[in-house]
Amino acid sequence: MILPTKHLSADRALLTIGGQVLSLLDKPKTVSVLWEDFKVQPVAGAAVPFDWFILALDLLACTGIVSLDGTRIKKKNS
Repeated sequence: MILPTKHLSADRALLTIGGQVLSLLDKPKTVSVLWEDFKVQPVAGAAVPFDWFILALDLLACTGIVSLDGTRIKKKNS
């Protein structure tokens, strides 16, 4: 689930989705704004459901890469 496997393609792995989400965090954003930005990405957005997107956000939060600042998600180092 986190990494691609024989039964999970690389574009559906949480690490890949997390990387795409992280590339969109140029400034702190709410979950809904981040989701809207993610959906319009040419490759990932159409095939990834919202719950999978949230799991990727959870992975980023659990690893300390992003944090919640009020109602907005931000990169930990920004």
